[in-house]
Amino acid sequence: MSVPAAGGLRRSGITNLRGRALAPIAIVVCSMLAGALYTFAMGQDVNWDWQNYHEYNVWAVLNGRYGVDAVPPGFQTYFNPIVYFPVYYLRHYLPSPHGLMIIGAIHGLNLALICLFARLVLGQAATFAAIAAAVVIAATGPMTLSEVGTSFSDVLLALPVVGGFLLILVADHRPVTRYLLAGLLIGAAVGLKLTNVVYAIGAIAALLAAARPLRAAVLLGLGGIVGAALTGGEWCLIAWRDTGNPIFPLFNAVFQSGEVASVNLMDAQFMPHSVPDALAYPFYWLMGDHRGAEHPFRDARFAVVTILLVLGLVVRMTRASAILTRRDVQLVVLFAVSYLAWLGLFSIQRYAVVLELLCGPMIVVLIARLAASAGPTLRTAFPVPPNALMVTVAAGIALWSQPADWWHRPWSDVYRPKIADALDRPATYFILGKPLAYIAPQLPPQSRFYLLADIGVPIVPGGIFDQRIRAGLKAPLPGGLRELHMRGEPDRSALLDRYALAIDPTRPCVAIEGARPGTMLESCPLIERASH
Repeated sequence: MSVPAAGGLRRSGITNLRGRALAPIAIVVCSMLAGALYTFAMGQDVNWDWQNYHEYNVWAVLNGRYGVDAVPPGFQTYFNPIVYFPVYYLRHYLPSPHGLMIIGAIHGLNLALICLFARLVLGQAATFAAIAAAVVIAATGPMTLSEVGTSFSDVLLALPVVGGFLLILVADHRPVTRYLLAGLLIGAAVGLKLTNVVYAIGAIAALLAAARPLRAAVLLGLGGIVGAALTGGEWCLIAWRDTGNPIFPLFNAVFQSGEVASVNLMDAQFMPHSVPDALAYPFYWLMGDHRGAEHPFRDARFAVVTILLVLGLVVRMTRASAILTRRDVQLVVLFAVSYLAWLGLFSIQRYAVVLELLCGPMIVVLIARLAASAGPTLRTAFPVPPNALMVTVAAGIALWSQPADWWHRPWSDVYRPKIADALDRPATYFILGKPLAYIAPQLPPQSRFYLLADIGVPIVPGGIFDQRIRAGLKAPLPGGLRELHMRGEPDRSALLDRYALAIDPTRPCVAIEGARPGTMLESCPLIERASH
């Protein structure tokens, strides 16, 4: 047997080191490229929330509108806008489609993170096929795909949440640093969007299986407080100053802002009606019943996770030894508790993007552990290798998935509305529907915008927004008084009665192209009604 020369060994070692160094870079580049190309294929994002508050809230902060307008997006006006700044700048200061392709590339980083996540939790079972299966399952999530390259923040904030979860699972080494950093990441995500609190609940539950749970909980909590304060503290102070509620209008039964009823405002339209109904949700999604979202989608991954968890429980009950490692148990607890918290608080599918992504590692880990625990009889009756089974399941989930679509425009028809000459002077606009706030930046900058049509936060008589409107009526603008509504929507002009206004039938209304293809906005001039 010949022995290679020393120079050959050195060259071989250098080559291997280079290969190991280049592999993560290649994974990151491919993940970002996939996100950018998917964004290009889908077209320009014009989703409902962008039309309602993603665009307006950032513009309002940059232009000092929070002391001028009266909640044009309704109750979403005081949602933390910081997370929407990157999309706003990329959308407005780079030519289309490059700005949104960049944000799509950033969203694509979730796949690189899932690749690392799967490799670490699989341990010795981390084959190329297993990791690829996890990434395919994560990459084809219907809500994940629906948000790539859009202004939605759930897929963007999945990066710190999944990163925080990963740090929790590997915190046995350097626990102080990793628990603090995990808390910082998850807390920052909660500060930017409060719906991520379900993942904070899941993270805390996973610590029950940590080596030293109490110390872990303290460190995670400290990091979480700092993270939430850094990303959401200043905005909470602004909301508190303006409305008396730091998370206005949420939990107003606690904070008692006078600008909204003393109730805990919740969107319960998608929540289950009973325990059997809740248990059936993964199988509703499997069959294309899209409860949880306004637009159709189909998803098999949660049903597969449910079946594998039940199988794992059955196998564990029939065996004398555990089939999951402590890290596996932490992952299962983290996933299950986050899911149950999500289901119990709102059941809105977009807020489950993190869980969609984690279904990839969950499925391959459960298949690997079940295969390792299978006895000779089961292996003889079902002789499919674990890697082949993982790839087959991943392919089936990917082919069955149907993503939702929150509205796009083709890149050949980017939204650039033409504003008629009749609207070229600053005016006071009474908005009679949602989502219309996105048009405010297109109109003369001295204009004022008052929403009268929000069910969640109606204008309270005598409140700060009502006073602002009445003060605006006493200080007329050159363009006069106008209303703004979506053509084809129910007539809401009766909302103007409170301010003794009515649509002027002697002057024409003006049309503005809507962001969603096929829609049209209209603005009609107003007159003061004669008092009786």
